Amino acid sequence: MFERAQAILIKEFKQVLRDPRMKTVIFISPLIQIIIFGYAANKDIDFIPTAIYDKDNTMESRGLIRDFTYSKYFIPKRYIYTDIEQNNLLDKGLTNVVLHIDRGFARDLNAGKDAEVQMALDGSDSNTAMIVLNYANTIMSNYQQVLIDKQRDSLGEMSSGAQVDLRDRAWFNENLISRNYYLPGVIASIVTIMSLLLTAMAIVREKEIGTMEQLIVSPLKPLELIFGKLLPFAVIAVIQASLITTLGVLWFHIPLRGNIILLLIATCTYLFTTLGAGLFISTISATQQEAMMSVFLFYMPTFLLSGFAYPIANMPQVIQWFTFLNPMRYFLVIIRGIFLKGVGIEVLWPQFIPLLSIGFVVIILSALRFKKRIA
Repeated sequence: MFERAQAILIKEFKQVLRDPRMKTVIFISPLIQIIIFGYAANKDIDFIPTAIYDKDNTMESRGLIRDFTYSKYFIPKRYIYTDIEQNNLLDKGLTNVVLHIDRGFARDLNAGKDAEVQMALDGSDSNTAMIVLNYANTIMSNYQQVLIDKQRDSLGEMSSGAQVDLRDRAWFNENLISRNYYLPGVIASIVTIMSLLLTAMAIVREKEIGTMEQLIVSPLKPLELIFGKLLPFAVIAVIQASLITTLGVLWFHIPLRGNIILLLIATCTYLFTTLGAGLFISTISATQQEAMMSVFLFYMPTFLLSGFAYPIANMPQVIQWFTFLNPMRYFLVIIRGIFLKGVGIEVLWPQFIPLLSIGFVVIILSALRFKKRIA
């Protein structure tokens, strides 16, 4: 049995390595994707184009503007002088923020009154607008605290009563770098799409060129054929995962705090599902074009319901129930836990059990269907 399965395995490796296009898909494409996604999958917002509209033009207003522009977030691109300019800049998308300081700002501050500052935001992207608003609130809070300290010093008064000093600390991703959170998910995404495509299209290609019939009439048993067909792509997927993990750690400096062996075991467990799904897609597809379309029809809901881009807790309750059938959901928790938290199997076993269960069910059902089709 093993000799025949080994023969088909060697054949698959030779066929893959002999095709220049396939080698590009296997080795070059994942590297390009991880580099592109590594820079694109970044929700940290820096260098926000900002227009300054200072109608007060006093030392106090210029001090506030300096606090904004000296931060790494707000970059002054234009100084404007009319309301029409402000509206035109926002309408045309030439700026994301307009900092509007009206007349009487310094007068109200010095009189101990509430001084108002307007910040006009482009709210087309609500998530970005909320992040920008949080940045602005932080800067305004610091500016206000400095004013309070100055007034206290000038009056020679000592602070009285108890004060609350809130100090926050972020665990696991200390600098709150969004790339550290998203890149492990990108690794999972690339492993998913590549293993699905390679498995589905390789088997369908045998049908197109007419060699599947030769394999069927050969002494190979269905299980030997399935094993010989799937194992090469499992090995290739593990190599891909190793390459892009190495690139993520060395190039993008993603922390890998957990056990690499556990990461390898999790990847192999997850491959049960993706290889099984690719095998199933090959049984319902007659051409490589059909296989490719079926792969993307399977991949998109898997990706969207995984928690990669949208928190599962924010989804409707019915949709959340469906996510429990999504293996990528569990794999993302595992891979992020290993990368960022450095946790082990004692913490991640509740994710491993459903991932392993789904993988076995998918691979067995797909293998039975494939066996029935070639019998």
